[in-house]
Amino acid sequence: MVSSWGLTEFPTATSASVDDTPELIETTEGRPSPAVELRVVGLDGEECGPREEGELRVRGPHLFLGYANDALNADALDEQGYFRTGDLGVVAPTGHVTITGRLKDIIIRNAENISAGEVEEILHQHPAIADVAVIGLPDPKTGERACAVVTLVDGVSSLSLVELAEHCRELGLARQKVPEQLEIVDDVPRNAMGKIQKPALKRQFSAQ
Repeated sequence: MVSSWGLTEFPTATSASVDDTPELIETTEGRPSPAVELRVVGLDGEECGPREEGELRVRGPHLFLGYANDALNADALDEQGYFRTGDLGVVAPTGHVTITGRLKDIIIRNAENISAGEVEEILHQHPAIADVAVIGLPDPKTGERACAVVTLVDGVSSLSLVELAEHCRELGLARQKVPEQLEIVDDVPRNAMGKIQKPALKRQFSAQ
């Protein structure tokens, strides 16, 4: 069994190979499929080098013809005809792709980009946390602040922001990425496909 990466608009952009090492099969989505071209573009619009995180953009024979809603097509492709996937990732010198998050899942705090997915990965390792979503909330001083919305495992009744911060530091998370707000909920809302409904969480906790 090997992993692959693609979208409705561009199926099977990359795929691992049975000839890849077990580590590559476990940690990457493989290399671009035949005839697929891939570029990585930073948030500043500049091309990224190997192992530099940016938006993954693809073009090739798998590319869809366009959206039924023509208004969406203008921003679908970049100036070179690459589809803007909205997925963040890095590409190794070997061409193997690792997905790191979603472009819309970036928290901009004091002009620094924080990947919500990176913080969530750290928080998932806390023994008291059953589920977690990290969202960006408006902040008058920093632009945005990271808020961790968590559910606790059965038998755990409380978790403090101080405990959360200590856990993050112990696992090596940079200080500026540590959540500044903690919200404990009964359930982290997900849609029918299991994706966290972050817009609903942002509306809920921005209003507080």
